[in-house]
Amino acid sequence: MEARSVDAIPQGKAWQYEPKWDGFRCLLAREGERVTMTSKAGEDLTRYFPEVVAAAQELNAPSFVLDGELVVPHGKAFSFDDLLQRIHPAASRVKMLSEQTPALFIAFDLLATEKERKLSEQALAVRRPALEAFAKANFGKTQSTFRLSSVTRSFATAQKWLAQSGGGCDGVIAKRIDLPYQAGNRDGMQKIKRFRSADCVVGGFRYASNKEGGRKVVGSLLLGLYDDAGLLHHVGFTSAIKKEEKPALTAKLTPLITEQSFTGNTPGGPSRWSTERSAQWCPVQPKLVIEVCYDHFSGERFRHGTSILRWRPDKAPRQCTFDQLKQKAADPRKLLA
Repeated sequence: MEARSVDAIPQGKAWQYEPKWDGFRCLLAREGERVTMTSKAGEDLTRYFPEVVAAAQELNAPSFVLDGELVVPHGKAFSFDDLLQRIHPAASRVKMLSEQTPALFIAFDLLATEKERKLSEQALAVRRPALEAFAKANFGKTQSTFRLSSVTRSFATAQKWLAQSGGGCDGVIAKRIDLPYQAGNRDGMQKIKRFRSADCVVGGFRYASNKEGGRKVVGSLLLGLYDDAGLLHHVGFTSAIKKEEKPALTAKLTPLITEQSFTGNTPGGPSRWSTERSAQWCPVQPKLVIEVCYDHFSGERFRHGTSILRWRPDKAPRQCTFDQLKQKAADPRKLLA
């Protein structure tokens, strides 16, 4: 069951609202001692989270299927960076991380139990009470790995969650209570994120992929922010630059090409996520400032591509610091039962 991205929280009696967790979506199934964990993309996550498997085997229910989110607590928030580190090929490191940064499974839907094998065919108005009863019987005080996600029918509460999003809760999920589990489509669930803006230095660019052999044009901009020591760190990139704007943008940036721009973290560094293309970029003199729209910032970088809102010739590059991204977010743990 996937979500359709929308701009505003839907209203009406047909909807219920939940926090949108910033983790790994996961279907967790148990049949006796056998536990499987499957990602939204269909990948097997079981070997990477042995502590969750062990906790699932200790639950009272011998057979069930839960839909939920894997998160890793870090202080008063959830850390997506710590969660990413859990996907590692070495069994020894998987074991070490399972002890050092244990994950939580936040349950928000129940698809099957030993007695109700086809619970997914029931409306959410039936499944949610069944999940709450399941959690009461299984997620006791003796274990802390499995938690129940909050839910509300109040539009005002959903608005409050959206306004306070951050720290591991990055928006609101709205679900139709009158529909069965909508596997493989987006008809029963919508997601709403809180978008913010930031002023960033243009520290470089990448050329667009050129399959036709024509003139090279800018494909994306590389963004930078200054820290307290005056170092310029690469923090992300812009996406979806309009085709008709690329020639003028290329002409604007080409004269500024230099040997070095970022003095702190730089693009294309060693990473298991890097590609050949991600290491190919042109540094430019840090003279230009743009305001970008973003949805999530963690680990000193934008998690996703940003979009350009406007150029800021009135803003000095040195004014573009990490301080502007500090935000007060609600403790996401308070939204867990």
